[in-house]
Amino acid sequence: MADSNTIRLRVFSLNCWGIRYLSKHCRERYAMIGELLSREEHDIVLLQEVWSEKDFLCLKRKLSSTHPHSHYFKSGVIGSGMATFSRHRIHDAFLYRYSLNGYPYMAHHGDWFGGKAVGMVILNIGRLAAHVYVTHLHAEYCREKDSYLPHRVVQAWELQQFIRHTSSGADLVILAGDLNLHPQDLGNRLLRTYTGLRDSYTETAKFDGCEDGITLIADNPFINPKELCPFEKGIRIDYILYKGSGRVSIQCESLSTTKGSVPDHPFPYSDHEALSADLQLQTLTQQAGGDETRGEQDCAAGKLAELVDIVTEARTEVKVGLYCAERMRYTAARTGVMGMALLLLELAIAAVPWLALRADQPFPRASFYLLGVLCFAILITTFLLYIFYTMEVKALQGAEDQMRLAVGSLQERLRGFPLAQPLNRLCRPLDGQDPCPLEPEE
Repeated sequence: MADSNTIRLRVFSLNCWGIRYLSKHCRERYAMIGELLSREEHDIVLLQEVWSEKDFLCLKRKLSSTHPHSHYFKSGVIGSGMATFSRHRIHDAFLYRYSLNGYPYMAHHGDWFGGKAVGMVILNIGRLAAHVYVTHLHAEYCREKDSYLPHRVVQAWELQQFIRHTSSGADLVILAGDLNLHPQDLGNRLLRTYTGLRDSYTETAKFDGCEDGITLIADNPFINPKELCPFEKGIRIDYILYKGSGRVSIQCESLSTTKGSVPDHPFPYSDHEALSADLQLQTLTQQAGGDETRGEQDCAAGKLAELVDIVTEARTEVKVGLYCAERMRYTAARTGVMGMALLLLELAIAAVPWLALRADQPFPRASFYLLGVLCFAILITTFLLYIFYTMEVKALQGAEDQMRLAVGSLQERLRGFPLAQPLNRLCRPLDGQDPCPLEPEE
């Protein structure tokens, strides 16, 4: 690499847990978050669970001098909860809402009402085009019996597709947010392997934070330790991911997280820990030569082989979800038929006095009307459920079809690589270069 220009970029991410009237000490915590951001002066701030637009506007006023540019992503019934603040001007913004996001009748979970999505903003950092993404995937409420796993896998699949197809012209890509995925979960591996995004925790030269980088710690007073079982200390589900391009090389110089309660305050910023990453950008003025072509081939072959396995695993998980959704749709349809049969039976009973030329109804009116209301309620409920499960089936079928095409394409491309390459050379990055991700068109 020849001479290069160096730019330092500070990125902040936090799940704010900002449910008005439900989250504890919400107003006080937002004031603390605003003070932190004003003091630290990060270049890019990516927030999740800012459910109230009033809270966003309050932060916007507080950060007007340090982060003059901002965008709030609106989605669903109560909003996506995602917000971006930046010292650099935001030139464009776009929101993609995930096709699957839990179930509306699971109101106590609330994910469906939030309209989970991925938001993108485009910034110019000097002469570099930065595509910055913020997202919040569906929560995992029970790891042993995770009924939302197919939905989260589909969300990770749509997230990687969205990033790949919208970042082709970017010099650098940054993704941050609450992924609700452990580091080795299927959705996380699918996202990072397909996009080439690098985890700031595993890549950083210096880390200062909670043990093992966990961002949902058992010591947090807002957390019920029983919800973290079997992980006694906590879990790592919040991330700052990044990658460069042919023009820019990126290194994570340091990563830090908050550690529970804030000094001089009785409680922490949120039920999640905040992440702060210091990135170093180097603008490349000359491309390396020599064995780079062979190294790129080895890297691409390794990526392809790994991707085939990961996408196949994801496709299997989606098929399981598809089977469950089809069974639920069948159950809804069968229950609807039973409700219709009851309604017809009640109509037949109502017609008995007319057919018998009697004016009196032999059944109590209150019971008769109550049964009618029950029949109509069953019909309406099952009809809505049938429509919802049909939409779920269509979304899962669409994702499975896309994965099937992707596996076929990856296998076809993999056959084009030499088979005599040593396995330990596959996907080994060149010195000073980022691991080579697949290009969007690949």
